[in-house]
Amino acid sequence: GSDDIIAGNVNKYIVLPAGYCGQPKKGHLIFDACFESGNLGRVDHVTEFEYDLFIRPDTCNPRFRVWFNFTVENVKESQ
Repeated sequence: GSDDIIAGNVNKYIVLPAGYCGQPKKGHLIFDACFESGNLGRVDHVTEFEYDLFIRPDTCNPRFRVWFNFTVENVKESQ
Protein backbone atom coordinates (compact mmCIF):
# COMPACT_ATOMS: atom_id res chain seq x y z
CA GLY A 1 0.00 0.00 0.00
CA SER A 2 0.93 3.65 -0.14
CA ASP A 3 1.91 3.55 3.55
CA ASP A 4 4.76 1.10 2.87
CA ILE A 5 8.21 2.33 3.83
CA ILE A 6 10.16 3.51 0.79
CA ALA A 7 13.83 2.96 1.53
CA GLY A 8 15.65 4.33 -1.50
CA ASN A 9 15.36 6.36 -4.67
CA VAL A 10 14.44 5.11 -8.11
CA ASN A 11 17.52 4.78 -10.31
CA LYS A 12 16.92 5.13 -14.08
CA TYR A 13 13.63 3.29 -13.56
CA ILE A 14 11.79 2.57 -16.85
CA VAL A 15 8.02 2.52 -16.36
CA LEU A 16 6.33 0.08 -18.76
CA PRO A 17 2.60 -0.50 -19.17
CA ALA A 18 1.22 -3.66 -17.52
CA GLY A 19 1.64 -6.67 -19.80
CA TYR A 20 4.11 -4.93 -22.14
CA CYS A 21 6.98 -7.12 -23.33
CA GLY A 22 9.93 -5.92 -25.32
CA GLN A 23 12.31 -3.02 -25.50
CA PRO A 24 11.17 0.34 -24.13
CA LYS A 25 9.85 2.75 -26.75
CA LYS A 26 9.72 6.54 -26.92
CA GLY A 27 7.11 7.57 -24.38
CA HIS A 28 7.98 4.84 -21.86
CA LEU A 29 9.21 7.26 -19.23
CA ILE A 30 12.47 6.86 -17.34
CA PHE A 31 12.47 8.31 -13.82
CA ASP A 32 15.67 8.97 -11.90
CA ALA A 33 16.25 10.34 -8.39
CA CYS A 34 19.60 8.73 -7.69
CA PHE A 35 21.45 11.94 -6.84
CA GLU A 36 21.89 14.24 -3.85
CA SER A 37 18.49 15.56 -2.71
CA GLY A 38 16.59 13.16 -4.98
CA ASN A 39 13.56 11.75 -3.18
CA LEU A 40 11.37 9.75 -5.59
CA GLY A 41 10.88 6.33 -4.03
CA ARG A 42 8.38 4.57 -6.31
CA VAL A 43 6.53 5.08 -9.60
CA ASP A 44 3.37 3.25 -10.69
CA HIS A 45 2.06 3.40 -14.27
CA VAL A 46 -1.66 4.31 -14.41
CA THR A 47 -2.18 5.34 -18.06
CA GLU A 48 -0.01 6.66 -20.88
CA PHE A 49 -0.38 10.14 -19.40
CA GLU A 50 -0.78 9.35 -15.70
CA TYR A 51 1.63 8.00 -13.11
CA ASP A 52 1.42 7.66 -9.35
CA LEU A 53 4.61 9.04 -7.77
CA PHE A 54 5.61 8.20 -4.20
CA ILE A 55 7.91 10.73 -2.59
CA ARG A 56 10.21 9.60 0.21
CA PRO A 57 9.93 11.54 3.47
CA ASP A 58 12.51 14.15 4.39
CA THR A 59 15.52 12.57 6.11
CA CYS A 60 15.50 15.03 8.99
CA ASN A 61 11.72 15.15 9.44
CA PRO A 62 9.89 12.00 8.27
CA ARG A 63 6.45 13.56 8.85
CA PHE A 64 6.84 15.93 5.89
CA ARG A 65 6.93 15.41 2.12
CA VAL A 66 6.66 18.98 0.92
CA TRP A 67 9.26 18.98 -1.87
CA PHE A 68 10.31 16.68 -4.71
CA ASN A 69 13.42 16.32 -6.86
CA PHE A 70 13.77 13.84 -9.74
CA THR A 71 14.28 13.74 -13.52
CA VAL A 72 12.16 12.29 -16.33
CA GLU A 73 13.56 11.17 -19.69
CA ASN A 74 12.35 9.48 -22.89
CA VAL A 75 9.21 11.59 -23.34
CA LYS A 76 7.51 11.70 -26.70
CA GLU A 77 6.07 14.79 -28.35
CA SER A 78 2.78 15.94 -26.79
CA GLN A 79 3.20 13.59 -23.83
